[in-house]
Amino acid sequence: MEMKVEVVGREVIKPASPSPQDLLQLSLADVSGPAAYVSTIFFYKTVSGESLDITSGRLKTSLSDTLSRFYPLAGRMEGDKIICNDEGAVFTEARTDLLLSDFLKNNLDNTNSLPEFLPTIAPGESAGAWPLLSAKVSFFGSGSGFAVTVSISHRICDASSILTFVSGWAATAKAESSDVVVMNIPTFASTTIYPPPPCSFQSSSMDGLYEPKSKCVTNRFFFKSSKIAELKRRAMSETVPVPTRVEVIMSLIWRCATNSSRSNSAVQKSTLMIQALDLRLRIPPAVLSKDAVGNLQAPFFLKEGSESKMEIAEIVAEFRKAKEVVNEMIKENLATTTLGPNLLSLLGKLASELTPDIDLFPMSSWCRKPFYEVDFGCGSPVWIGSTGHVIHNAVFVMLMDSKDGEDVEAWISLPGQDMSVFVRDQEVLAYAVINPPVLI
Repeated sequence: MEMKVEVVGREVIKPASPSPQDLLQLSLADVSGPAAYVSTIFFYKTVSGESLDITSGRLKTSLSDTLSRFYPLAGRMEGDKIICNDEGAVFTEARTDLLLSDFLKNNLDNTNSLPEFLPTIAPGESAGAWPLLSAKVSFFGSGSGFAVTVSISHRICDASSILTFVSGWAATAKAESSDVVVMNIPTFASTTIYPPPPCSFQSSSMDGLYEPKSKCVTNRFFFKSSKIAELKRRAMSETVPVPTRVEVIMSLIWRCATNSSRSNSAVQKSTLMIQALDLRLRIPPAVLSKDAVGNLQAPFFLKEGSESKMEIAEIVAEFRKAKEVVNEMIKENLATTTLGPNLLSLLGKLASELTPDIDLFPMSSWCRKPFYEVDFGCGSPVWIGSTGHVIHNAVFVMLMDSKDGEDVEAWISLPGQDMSVFVRDQEVLAYAVINPPVLI
């Protein structure tokens, strides 16, 4: 079913109160990543009796209030710093005649319609300068529902940071409809864990690592909890008798994506899977608060040679070992000043592996993060979508819980020729359904 989304307004929302500081120093981890937006789309049913204008006005007012607390997101990035000048964030409003239920039922057989919900990036705008935050609300027909899209520069936010911001905005919007006072004061980690970049560092020198080699296609793979249980049984070993959902799903995807790539390549390459661990879950709150904003992750990676058979149980065992090595390093260095340098050493080891002759698979898990608890005053989202994750037209894998918290949706972007093989792989299809409808 064809969907047309018409933009009816675009404006800059400024913080309700002035920034408490003029400057925020970014860390080496912040500026090493791509200057790109990470976008998340929350779909909601409309609250009975609230007009579109009231909903839109409430979202804009609460965004202004929220930016007063998340003030760097209203600033401008210059080099390795954010100038906290209250320049504001972009807010776009759009409408479509299509009903929310019809869209979710009939328009998710591929991901091509989801970019319609993304904020438009105007000439001169970028995630490496301004705006650092763009939001878009898209209203569906007949008052059936709306979508809220949040796009934030990856140079200042990781997944947990996005959740902290969106939760804060939603709580503020909900409070404005119920007269409840909200005080969600985030902390900006800045250089608490990672040091600032050296004067000689050029962020543009990293850009080549993220350049797509061919046009990528994104699909959504739905893993039911019963199928995940089957996959866990297959992945069990003496080394890892109880594998996790993330371990087994990522291992399966990496194995099958690598096989798809190899089937289309005359030269068999080594393959590298990258994932990141959330430091907030591993460092005491007295050092790093749970709501800290920034790129606060520790990377780990697995590498397999071109001849590797990549058996699932073996990958899971290596996956677990790599995580445990990083976890142990963090524990050993918490009480000293060596944590930052050791984390930088991990980044250095990863950078040394990123060569043109390797198949690279960046993976991210948003599982067990309460995105489905984000409530703007109309209940929890009926569905959450992702598009343009990190970099448009690049390889990525992102896992997110389904609404029930048991099933998992895997958003996978691969080069078109590799995706055409991947979607027909019987090993994948034994555990996952491709682009199923969402029924509400």
